Amino acid sequence: MKNIQTLLLITTLFFYSQFGQAQYKYEREHRILKSQFPAVAITTIEENVTDYRRIKFYKETDSTKVSYEAKLKKDKLWYSIEFDKKGNLEDIEILIKPDDIPNDTYARIEEYLNNNFTKYRIKRLQQQYPSNTDPIDHTFKNAFQNLILPSNNYELVVVGRKEKGYLDYEILFDADGNFMDIRTSLPPNYDHVLY
Repeated sequence: MKNIQTLLLITTLFFYSQFGQAQYKYEREHRILKSQFPAVAITTIEENVTDYRRIKFYKETDSTKVSYEAKLKKDKLWYSIEFDKKGNLEDIEILIKPDDIPNDTYARIEEYLNNNFTKYRIKRLQQQYPSNTDPIDHTFKNAFQNLILPSNNYELVVVGRKEKGYLDYEILFDADGNFMDIRTSLPPNYDHVLY
């Protein structure tokens, strides 16, 4: 009987550790040189985007993958174009305000935040155009026209408090405001600071 209880306890702990933390991916982003950015991705940007300003390149690392991001300003809006490590387009994001989201969608997002955090503050809100459904040129066209489509997602960076302390979270919602994914973000990399 004792062996069965021990086995049951070990199994329960195993499943809790595997599935209880599966929704969290720790991510870090740092700036890189253009020469360190995938050449295929630079070509894709140059072929699909014109009249942009202030382009910066970043490498993003989390517990499961490495990706690259180009951030630029075009027509008074800030865009983030994300690629995988081979230079394939993953998505395009636009920095937006809560007023830019349909009211019922934003109400669902707020409901999720209120139910899952004792206190929170939205640091950044982005409208996301994933590239998995459309050809690359359509994804760029839709993003740079700032269209609201059923395939859009909304990505929020939130400082939130749960049981213990505050952490930064990256939370993804679909076009209707339904929860899709959450990641815990690490603080920025301060390797350049000397003491």
